[in-house]
Amino acid sequence: MPVEPLICSDTATRVSSVLNRDVKQFGKKHMFDASEETCWNSDQGTCQWVTLDFPCSVKISQLHIQFQGGFSSRLCTLEGCRAGEELERISTLYPEDSNAMQRFQLEETVLDKLKITFENSTDFFGRIIVYHLWVLGERL
Repeated sequence: MPVEPLICSDTATRVSSVLNRDVKQFGKKHMFDASEETCWNSDQGTCQWVTLDFPCSVKISQLHIQFQGGFSSRLCTLEGCRAGEELERISTLYPEDSNAMQRFQLEETVLDKLKITFENSTDFFGRIIVYHLWVLGERL
């Protein structure tokens, strides 16, 4: 089966924070709008995160992410679970501090919920800026 983007309008998304609570300018929706002009900008603090609750079970195989250099994460932890289960660690990623789109191949995992934790920000205040976030795989 070919991989396809798994985040859709029915995917429930949550984030740890938004800079100055300004969701219009810096909200989570901007990670998924495919615009080069918009981004999610977290507020300061350690361990920023994003959760994705998919409308159906999915098998993830890739994660693509684009940070703003200087506001990226040196360590990303991915946790996932099926509906009604507890989150379990599925992968640890080590992104570069770069403006480039970064692509990570993941061990194929079936899940309904994915949590991405940004544990080690390159920003002194712990802020994270994400322009694009794509999770690819198969809908089941």
